[in-house]
Amino acid sequence: MSISNLSAVLYKKGDLRLVDCPIKDPGPGEVQIAVQRVGICGSDVKYWKEGAIGHFVVTKPLLLGHEISGVISKVGEGVTHLKIGDRVAVDPHITCRVCEFCKTGRYNMCPKVYFLATPPDDGALARYFVHAADFTFKLPDNVSFEEGACVEPLSVGLHGCRRAGVTLGQKVLVTGAGPIGLCAMLSAKALGASAVCMTDIDASRLEFAKKCGAIHTFLVTREDKEEDVAAKLADLMGAMPDRTIECSGAQFAVNLAVHATKPGGQVIIIGHGPTSVSFPVVATVAKEIEIKGSFRYVNTWPTMIEMISCGKIDVKPLITHRFRLEQTLDAFEMARSGQGVKVMINCGQ
Repeated sequence: MSISNLSAVLYKKGDLRLVDCPIKDPGPGEVQIAVQRVGICGSDVKYWKEGAIGHFVVTKPLLLGHEISGVISKVGEGVTHLKIGDRVAVDPHITCRVCEFCKTGRYNMCPKVYFLATPPDDGALARYFVHAADFTFKLPDNVSFEEGACVEPLSVGLHGCRRAGVTLGQKVLVTGAGPIGLCAMLSAKALGASAVCMTDIDASRLEFAKKCGAIHTFLVTREDKEEDVAAKLADLMGAMPDRTIECSGAQFAVNLAVHATKPGGQVIIIGHGPTSVSFPVVATVAKEIEIKGSFRYVNTWPTMIEMISCGKIDVKPLITHRFRLEQTLDAFEMARSGQGVKVMINCGQ
């Protein structure tokens, strides 16, 4: 009896289909993974609805999905740290391993990177797929497949917090209470931040953030001025934040980050909004604010898996909706609607 490899393939803008694709065997240094859970990312939805994100354009059928956990089903030549039956989570990168960025530990900057579900590179929203073994990480018994799939978005937050140097006792502002903002908040708390405040224009998102562990929340309105909100945040948090993690991509939030952060502090930009935004240059210079970009993640999987395993991070409340692989279109509609935070697809048979 042949084994089905039901897969979610985006043929063009708005045309997402479930099709049966060939099952690949792993080559040297690779593993075949029987996929168990895949989380839907905002980028998956954007490719589906718009066919592109910036210069990444869907020009041929694209397998979606890059938030993955599963079980090793085959092992390629030379792989010794994983075996058939191991439960794993997947870092979506595959890099050259020899460029200056890979060699210095910043493989997220690799110019020859293959990144799952980013055109032209296929993802893993399927029954089976093949991945590089050295970007595949074993899960402890007490970490579920759903939690394993959430290591990817959590890693975005952790990398941002690492870029900011978040440490014990600091006050951290997170602008934007979407999935990545929530992951940044959870990471900041796990790293020892004494107070974390989240801002958003959606009251329901802030209410959810409170339930997930945000210590303070602040609802921003369209009439607000950045300087006024910054003063109110300092009162709310007891002092100006040491670090701000910007996760919304909105021009207002970028301005707010500079005005709110204390002199000598750092602003980390994760959110992707307009191609270009402006900064309050005078305030940035006068306060000696450091502004850094944060791109995806690097060397986060072992740390994040341990943080989940030991209870430092509880990601389970972020998973709001669950679907079977056969219900992928319904799952994408739910993710697009904004009603869910993290929509999870069960790919297991």
